[in-house]
Amino acid sequence: MTEPDFLAATRTAYDAAAVPYAELVGEHFPTDLIGHAMLSVLAGRVRAAGGGPVADVGCGPGHVTAHLNSLGVAAFGVDLSPEMIALAREAHPGLRFEVGAMEDLRVEDASLAGVLAGFSIIHTPPGHLPRTFAEFRRVLAPGGHLLLSFQAHDRPAEAAEAFDHKVSLAYRYSPDHVAGLLEQAGLTEVARLIQAPGEDPVRGFPHAHLLARRGRRRRRGCRRAPVIGGRHAAPPPPRAAR
Repeated sequence: MTEPDFLAATRTAYDAAAVPYAELVGEHFPTDLIGHAMLSVLAGRVRAAGGGPVADVGCGPGHVTAHLNSLGVAAFGVDLSPEMIALAREAHPGLRFEVGAMEDLRVEDASLAGVLAGFSIIHTPPGHLPRTFAEFRRVLAPGGHLLLSFQAHDRPAEAAEAFDHKVSLAYRYSPDHVAGLLEQAGLTEVARLIQAPGEDPVRGFPHAHLLARRGRRRRRGCRRAPVIGGRHAAPPPPRAAR
């Protein structure tokens, strides 16, 4: 299969910018309290479900992967850039990092308790998002959680808006549009948090954090009772024979 041009361009750009980018995010991450809160939610959900591996896709220099591990989650990192992975392995030698693309993860079906894509889908053109989300759904175990973070806009009718990222061409997305694509892929939104535009000191963009879950398998022969007023009602009695 031929690699899409955007993957090659993104890899080349991050390879060239790996060291200064790692320094920049290393300075910013400790002060990103809202981002930390959302990571804690993901980690808590994974632990509550019994644990399991979590993929940090687009992991960069590995700082978030390491933070997830400090929260009691067995996280490993995947990044398109070999230079980024080299920095991650050097900084966190006890953790697992590998070169790879989020559109084609080298993990078994339904094998992950969680997936984190922290500001990594922004380099994915809108036409490629459905494939990416289908891949996330493939690798998540039933009941597994996905946390997406991305620069956003508030115009649902517009699929994406390109912007000049410091490293490579990027897109910001409507949270409602992304949630709809997740639903189509079989991932149901659980919660969302939107940071106000004024919280972004660089461009003044809102930032979106969406938490979604892959549905659990239902046992054959089980029928769910209708929901009335927020409660599961018993099924109606059979009609009398005439």
